[in-house]
Amino acid sequence: MQDRRRMVRNRVYYGGVLAFNARRSTFACIVRNFSDGGARIEFEGSPLLPDYLDFSIERRDLACRARLVWRGHQEAGLVFADTPQTPEIVSLDLARRLRAGERTNRLLRARLDQLLSGH
Repeated sequence: MQDRRRMVRNRVYYGGVLAFNARRSTFACIVRNFSDGGARIEFEGSPLLPDYLDFSIERRDLACRARLVWRGHQEAGLVFADTPQTPEIVSLDLARRLRAGERTNRLLRARLDQLLSGH
Protein backbone atom coordinates (compact mmCIF):
# COMPACT_ATOMS: atom_id res chain seq x y z
CA MET A 1 0.00 0.00 0.00
CA GLN A 2 1.36 3.40 -0.98
CA ASP A 3 1.64 5.98 1.80
CA ARG A 4 0.29 9.32 0.56
CA ARG A 5 0.50 11.27 3.81
CA ARG A 6 2.07 14.71 3.81
CA MET A 7 3.30 14.37 7.41
CA VAL A 8 5.04 11.50 9.15
CA ARG A 9 2.88 9.93 11.81
CA ASN A 10 4.27 8.82 15.15
CA ARG A 11 3.25 5.51 16.67
CA VAL A 12 1.14 6.12 19.76
CA TYR A 13 -1.37 4.40 22.00
CA TYR A 14 -4.00 6.97 22.99
CA GLY A 15 -7.65 6.63 23.87
CA GLY A 16 -9.85 8.63 21.53
CA VAL A 17 -13.53 9.42 21.06
CA LEU A 18 -15.47 9.82 17.83
CA ALA A 19 -18.67 11.88 18.05
CA PHE A 20 -21.33 12.37 15.39
CA ASN A 21 -25.06 12.80 14.96
CA ALA A 22 -24.88 16.24 16.66
CA ARG A 23 -22.73 14.58 19.35
CA ARG A 24 -25.60 12.30 20.36
CA SER A 25 -23.59 9.30 19.20
CA THR A 26 -20.09 8.59 20.51
CA PHE A 27 -17.72 5.75 19.96
CA ALA A 28 -14.45 4.96 21.75
CA CYS A 29 -11.36 4.16 19.72
CA ILE A 30 -7.63 3.59 20.10
CA VAL A 31 -5.30 5.95 18.27
CA ARG A 32 -2.40 3.92 16.82
CA ASN A 33 -0.52 6.62 14.95
CA PHE A 34 -0.84 10.36 15.00
CA SER A 35 0.39 13.56 13.38
CA ASP A 36 -0.80 17.15 13.24
CA GLY A 37 -2.68 16.22 10.07
CA GLY A 38 -4.38 12.93 10.90
CA ALA A 39 -4.51 9.63 12.70
CA ARG A 40 -5.06 5.91 12.29
CA ILE A 41 -7.62 4.58 14.72
CA GLU A 42 -8.78 1.12 15.77
CA PHE A 43 -12.14 0.20 17.24
CA GLU A 44 -14.18 -2.85 18.22
CA GLY A 45 -17.17 -3.86 16.22
CA SER A 46 -18.19 -2.34 12.92
CA PRO A 47 -19.82 1.02 13.64
CA LEU A 48 -21.42 2.91 10.79
CA LEU A 49 -19.35 6.08 10.81
CA PRO A 50 -20.19 9.18 8.76
CA ASP A 51 -17.65 10.82 6.47
CA TYR A 52 -17.22 13.79 8.84
CA LEU A 53 -17.13 13.58 12.62
CA ASP A 54 -15.77 15.18 15.76
CA PHE A 55 -12.61 13.58 17.09
CA SER A 56 -11.00 14.05 20.48
CA ILE A 57 -7.97 12.78 22.37
CA GLU A 58 -8.19 13.88 25.99
CA ARG A 59 -4.55 13.02 26.72
CA ARG A 60 -3.40 15.52 24.05
CA ASP A 61 -6.15 18.04 24.82
CA LEU A 62 -7.25 17.75 21.19
CA ALA A 63 -10.76 18.23 19.86
CA CYS A 64 -11.26 18.78 16.15
CA ARG A 65 -13.34 18.00 13.11
CA ALA A 66 -12.08 15.04 11.09
CA ARG A 67 -12.84 13.37 7.77
CA LEU A 68 -12.82 9.61 7.31
CA VAL A 69 -10.44 8.91 4.41
CA TRP A 70 -10.29 5.12 4.50
CA ARG A 71 -11.89 2.33 6.46
CA GLY A 72 -11.08 -1.27 7.24
CA HIS A 73 -13.02 -3.81 9.28
CA GLN A 74 -11.83 -2.53 12.67
CA GLU A 75 -9.68 0.44 11.75
CA ALA A 76 -9.87 3.72 9.87
CA GLY A 77 -7.79 6.67 8.76
CA LEU A 78 -8.73 10.22 9.65
CA VAL A 79 -7.52 13.53 8.29
CA PHE A 80 -8.05 16.54 10.51
CA ALA A 81 -9.90 19.58 9.20
CA ASP A 82 -7.60 22.41 8.15
CA THR A 83 -9.67 25.01 9.96
CA PRO A 84 -8.69 25.81 13.55
CA GLN A 85 -11.07 24.96 16.34
CA THR A 86 -13.69 27.66 16.74
CA PRO A 87 -15.24 28.74 20.04
CA GLU A 88 -18.61 27.20 19.13
CA ILE A 89 -17.03 23.72 19.17
CA VAL A 90 -17.52 22.40 22.68
CA SER A 91 -15.38 19.63 24.14
CA LEU A 92 -17.09 16.27 24.41
CA ASP A 93 -16.72 16.25 28.21
CA LEU A 94 -18.32 19.69 28.49
CA ALA A 95 -21.17 18.65 26.17
CA ARG A 96 -21.86 15.58 28.34
CA ARG A 97 -21.82 17.65 31.54
CA LEU A 98 -24.12 20.22 29.94
CA ARG A 99 -26.57 17.52 28.84
CA ALA A 100 -26.55 16.00 32.36
CA GLY A 101 -27.16 19.46 33.87
CA GLU A 102 -30.07 20.09 31.51
CA ARG A 103 -31.57 16.72 32.44
CA THR A 104 -31.25 17.53 36.16
CA ASN A 105 -32.81 20.95 35.55
CA ARG A 106 -35.82 19.36 33.80
CA LEU A 107 -36.33 16.93 36.68
CA LEU A 108 -36.14 19.72 39.26
CA ARG A 109 -38.62 21.85 37.31
CA ALA A 110 -41.04 18.93 37.09
CA ARG A 111 -40.73 18.33 40.84
CA LEU A 112 -41.26 22.04 41.57
CA ASP A 113 -44.36 22.10 39.37
CA GLN A 114 -45.64 19.02 41.20
CA LEU A 115 -45.08 20.64 44.61
CA LEU A 116 -46.71 23.91 43.56
CA SER A 117 -49.78 22.15 42.18
CA GLY A 118 -50.30 20.37 45.52
CA HIS A 119 -49.94 16.78 44.33
